[in-house]
Parts: sequence; structure tokens; C-alpha cells
Amino acid sequence: MIGSFLGLAFASRARRAQGPLRWQWLALAAFSLGAIAVWSMHFIAMMGYSPDGLTVRYDPPLTVVSGLLAVAVMAVALTLTLNQDSPLRLLAGGAIAGIGVVSMHYMGMFSMNFRGTMSHETGYVATAIGIALVAATVALWFATRLNGAAALAFASPLMAVAIASMHYTAMMGVRITPDADWGAAQPLPGGSATEFLLPLIVGLFVTILTASLFLMLSDDMETRRPRRTPSPAAAPPVGRSAPAADDVWTRRR
Repeated sequence: MIGSFLGLAFASRARRAQGPLRWQWLALAAFSLGAIAVWSMHFIAMMGYSPDGLTVRYDPPLTVVSGLLAVAVMAVALTLTLNQDSPLRLLAGGAIAGIGVVSMHYMGMFSMNFRGTMSHETGYVATAIGIALVAATVALWFATRLNGAAALAFASPLMAVAIASMHYTAMMGVRITPDADWGAAQPLPGGSATEFLLPLIVGLFVTILTASLFLMLSDDMETRRPRRTPSPAAAPPVGRSAPAADDVWTRRR
């Protein structure tokens, strides 16, 4: 929910900004939505997943690539929709972001190493894809239209619920078959969930703190920015009266 709020807030500022500052806000929005709202929620939920008591380890390169994929698809979708507001671009951006989020999820699943085989039920996969497409499109609609803290606070929990629904719907279709032929003495490659926990918590804390600082500084700058007042009309020179209004009653004949 925090990632959703930050991402929508940055997208709101990107709509109002021009030049390089616009791309700065857009990059922060893509990172907040992709890395904090989507990827970190997926990985933290996976830490609590223990299939049939099996030991699970994660491939570090694939885990990192899955996070970068989520940020990249959000950046493409936001760029597509924020630069020009049209229904076609909104649907295209939602499709890109939705497919990207689902790909991130299953890439994260593929990074799991355990003594067994994994399969996925087609019905749950299709439902998860549908939820991801709808959730991504709604998220982009929020990003291109919402302003103000109250609206963002209302939309952020909706986005968080949609992202979590996609994840747990996909997880309901996972089937794990333990492999009895795998030698117990053979070590599993990758890192454990606890080894990822400390870097993840520190990284999230620093990222959220930095992003919040950006938001506070931008709000403070907008508050202190002087408002332009229209310049008063030029007064007539001293000793010379302003010309009288020329209407049908004062016009010389």
C-alpha cells in the first residue's frame, strides 16, 4: 500500500512537471510501483511459502531480474499513458504492465530451488492474468487522473488488494511434487529466504525514506513558490485624463 501511494503521488507530479523534472518523477513512480508495490509484496509473501515442508532456496540473479522487470514494464506503461491521455494508450499500457507483472511473478517462482517439481493449473494462471490486466489498467487510470492526498489514500489500498489478489490467485494454482530421487546430501543452489530478509528490509526502508523525503521537499517547494499576480494596467500620465469612452451618446456629430 505504501508503494502504491508513493507511485501514484510521483505520477501526479510527473503530469504537472515539464522537461527533465518530468522524467525524474516518472522514474520514481515506476520504481515505487514496480519495486515496492509489486515486487517486494511478491517476495515477502514468498518468504512465508513452504511447500510440503521442503527446503526452498532462491536464485539471486533471477530474483533481481524479476524486480528489474517489474520496474521496466511500469516505466514503459507510465511513459505511454502520461505523455498522451487516450483510451487506446491506457489499454495498451495496462496490457504491458499486466503481462509484465505476471511475468515477474512466474519468473520469481522459477527462481525457487527445492527437491521436487512444480506445476501450475491453467485455470488459476488465466484468472491471475485477468486480474493483473484489470489491476494494471485501473492503476494507470489512477496515475493519469488522481490528485490530492485524499484521493491517493483511497486508491492505494485498492491497488494493494488487487496486486495481492493476483499473487495469491496464482499461488492457489501451484502444485508441488516432492522428488524422492534427489539426494538429501546434495546441497541446493541459491540463497535462503532469511539471507534475503535483511537486505530487503534495509533496502525497502532506505527507499521509502528517500521517496518520502522527495515528496516532502516537492510539497514544500510548491508551497513557497511565489504566485504570479497580473501587473496593474498602466496609469495615464499626470495632467492628462484618460480618454472618455466612445459610445453612441458621447460621439461627436
